[in-house]
Amino acid sequence: MVPVDVHAPRPVTGRTLLHEGMVWDVVRDAIDLGEAGTVRREYVRHPGAVAVLALDDQERVLLLRQYRHPVGRELWEPPAGLLDVEGEDLVVAAARELAEEADLVAGSWWHLLDYFTTPGGSDECIRLFVARELTLVPEALRHVREAEERGIVPEWVPIDEAVAAVLGGELGNPSTVVGVLALAAARARGWSDLEAVELPQP
Repeated sequence: MVPVDVHAPRPVTGRTLLHEGMVWDVVRDAIDLGEAGTVRREYVRHPGAVAVLALDDQERVLLLRQYRHPVGRELWEPPAGLLDVEGEDLVVAAARELAEEADLVAGSWWHLLDYFTTPGGSDECIRLFVARELTLVPEALRHVREAEERGIVPEWVPIDEAVAAVLGGELGNPSTVVGVLALAAARARGWSDLEAVELPQP
């Protein structure tokens, strides 16, 4: 039998807001586990995010080097961002992040996969997209990057080299690890498993 994750939330009998943050909150829930009793669990409530595996005509994937303060490292990662615009379609959010962080517009989009980053301590879910048929954003329309984004360094990496770097422990961003390995698996299947996504017209 192939294992499949099941959506099966348990009743929450109480919730306490422990910390209201700039981006995410920390809460404590009381959860009714039936015969196992009631337990309390603290976790981060997250708005969710998207990430983009952008591929050029040579099937190189775009990775961006960006400083991440909690781990004190510059990590190589795909263009990515929070779902912080109310009601925004996920692929629209992905297209926005690709333009803002990489100055790129994609002519075709595919849903690669969704994954939970830290299910034992956060409800954050990230949707990964594959983007192709890339063109540059006109210079006059480019996003002005600030803070950590000002130091972004782009690099186009052949998929096989990216896989080797992931398996060699040289790349540790979760969207990079998950995305690069999923990208290699999708390529090995002739891209046949990917679901095409239409980018809504503005």
